[in-house]
Amino acid sequence: MLDHLLRPEIQELIEKKKYLELKNILLDWFPQEIAELIENLPASDDVVIFRALPLDLATDTFEYLSSEKQQRLVEAMAHEKDRLTSLLDDLAPDDRTAFLEELPGPVAQKLVSLLSPEERKTALSLLGYPEDSIGRLMTPEYIRVKPNWTVEKTLEHIRKYGKDSETLNVFYVVDEKGYLIDDLRIREILLADPGKEIKDLMDERFISLKATDDQETAIEVFREYDRVALPVTDAHGILIGIVTVDDVLDVAEEETTEDIQKIGGSEALDAPYLETPFWMLVQKRARWLVLLFIGEMLTATAMGYFENEIARAIVLTLFVPLIISSGGNSGSQAATLIIRAMAIGEVGLLDWWKVMRREILSGLSLGSILGIIGIIRVTIWEVFFNAFGQYWILIAITVGLSLVGVVLLGTLAGSMLPFLMQRIGVDPATSSAPFVATLVDVSGLVIYFSVAAIILSGTVL
Repeated sequence: MLDHLLRPEIQELIEKKKYLELKNILLDWFPQEIAELIENLPASDDVVIFRALPLDLATDTFEYLSSEKQQRLVEAMAHEKDRLTSLLDDLAPDDRTAFLEELPGPVAQKLVSLLSPEERKTALSLLGYPEDSIGRLMTPEYIRVKPNWTVEKTLEHIRKYGKDSETLNVFYVVDEKGYLIDDLRIREILLADPGKEIKDLMDERFISLKATDDQETAIEVFREYDRVALPVTDAHGILIGIVTVDDVLDVAEEETTEDIQKIGGSEALDAPYLETPFWMLVQKRARWLVLLFIGEMLTATAMGYFENEIARAIVLTLFVPLIISSGGNSGSQAATLIIRAMAIGEVGLLDWWKVMRREILSGLSLGSILGIIGIIRVTIWEVFFNAFGQYWILIAITVGLSLVGVVLLGTLAGSMLPFLMQRIGVDPATSSAPFVATLVDVSGLVIYFSVAAIILSGTVL
């Protein structure tokens, strides 16, 4: 998309620093497009272009910029207090909260002090909620009405105050004390008789969130009830804000990114990849690599334990990579499937036995498939190359049975570790694919050489 934004005339205006002409062109652009353009401009140009935008367009654009670019623009505009104050005042409260919580404490406090008294009160209220709570996502800009209002009065109220609301798709009914008693969609009053009262349209069935709930709760509720906005109440049921689906989608993206990074065997990054400091990137990856490396040392220990068997039947070492990689691959598959199923609510802790039964059957089936292929491989090499000698059939059986056992173990380990992690209060994604593979590598060797010791005893062993 950037190639489209930086078409020749735009590129020429930036290079020749014809910012006024550029501003006139940008007035017809969407805020998302302007934000993408600014994101990819050098420091010498981004502030100038942003400063040239009308305040309302600059505010809309600011919400789509990365936190790093937002901070840079605010720093560059530090001496323009009036414009900076207007920008921060006009930001949606939830977007402003997301921006402020990324800043160092002293910087955030300084910016909060620039806000108007009303907006400062709102900002401090939202920042007072625990990190990763729904209170940090909510906005106090919504439409609320009373049950005894007529449809006509409600529409007049929406016309008067609707421009400041985060969304007009839904409005909320509260009693005299501010307790949430219902929510109604705008279409319900647009189609209703003007003289009808709001209470006649209510069914008193609504879904709400608590401000102190974890943000992941909002993801689950939005997914289950397919809403564009949900009301947020305090512990007593008083309506204090709403959360919209666009903010929840951002949280869902962050959670998914974090899980994927953990599944890959790394700690979750706190910033985009290219913006993460080099040594922080190394640190986040090194911890898991060191732990996995220590785990793989157990593989060498297991090999040493079966040193005599290996010395007498060197042919067994030919199949070690095949055996342990098959177990690791099956375990990684199972772990990824279960972690994702847990993340989207398809599987819960109480489903562990159902999952185990399925994975036992899956492990046996997949192991049998690979075992048969392993036997065929040994057979072909023996027929054409006479590679394994007179006991090739026993070697083929050893490989086949070992694959069944190792793949079964891999699927069980991969599927059950996420349940164990969740049970002890750890993110299931922590039972990453590399972790499962390392665990199965060690146990796979034990299975392989144990099967070989039983079947090949008295022959090559």
